[in-house]
Amino acid sequence: MRWEGERESGNVEDRRGSGSGGGGGFGLPIPGGGGGIGIGTIVIALIISWLLGINPLTLLGMFGGGDIGPQAQVSPPEPQRQPSAQPGPNRSAVNDDMGRFVAVVLASTEDTWKQVFARAGAQYQAPKLVLYSGRTRTACGLGEAAAGPFYCPADAKVYVDLRFYQLMRDKLGAPGDFAQAYVLAHEVGHHIQNLVGTMDKMQQARQRMSEQQYNALSIRLELQADCYAGIWAAHSQQAKGWLERGDIEEAINAAAAVGDDQIQRKTQGVVVPESFTHGSSEQRVRWFNTGLKSGRIDQCDTFQARTL
Repeated sequence: MRWEGERESGNVEDRRGSGSGGGGGFGLPIPGGGGGIGIGTIVIALIISWLLGINPLTLLGMFGGGDIGPQAQVSPPEPQRQPSAQPGPNRSAVNDDMGRFVAVVLASTEDTWKQVFARAGAQYQAPKLVLYSGRTRTACGLGEAAAGPFYCPADAKVYVDLRFYQLMRDKLGAPGDFAQAYVLAHEVGHHIQNLVGTMDKMQQARQRMSEQQYNALSIRLELQADCYAGIWAAHSQQAKGWLERGDIEEAINAAAAVGDDQIQRKTQGVVVPESFTHGSSEQRVRWFNTGLKSGRIDQCDTFQARTL
């Protein structure tokens, strides 16, 4: 992926090195709107289950499968680390390679969704990307690395501890810069769902559904975010021609690696579809490809799809 020299988004908030952001009274954030879990949560559960010998389904329940109470009170944000120099017109405030990379990917999602929204007669409001280490305060509670990359609809921010990408490579077998870009584009997909009202409908539905019914609805939410990530991939390639041989395969490999069936098969040797919350590997790959091949948001209506 030839990303060097491309525009870097100015919507990056770098909290790395600014302290733990600790404090009491916070629960884990529930990425993707009340009830969803971040793309990395299943990966963290997998790793912890290996280390402690705990059933990963139990861990997933702790991270996001249980009943969700009211959202935590928002505390004042922690102080930001001041950049050493003001960013230029094409540069973000970050100055390390990994930070610059995600700033470039975020800028590309801004360009893509601004264009898509404009064609529909709407104005796109871009999310902020918060880079942090360990944990940080969010409008959804205390964000922790254990949640993996996640989106908080209450403050319209995507939160990423960049060390997650090392876990993807080393523990999940999903290396590559475009695999990393897919993860960020997936979380921006949740922001799109927030803007168009899908998140609100999910929260309303949660009040009248059983946990199993809501899990089934959550799968449709996550697969739609995968489809939106595919739309970004298609538009960014058309605009920049920056993909190299093997890049799309990296994203597909990452989507497959975080399928519920793949995680369950690796950790317990048994696949339990009733407990899925994100979709199978085949489903995640297929919906990413749907967005990639069509480039159209109307092709990503997983909620009306008869089969996933």
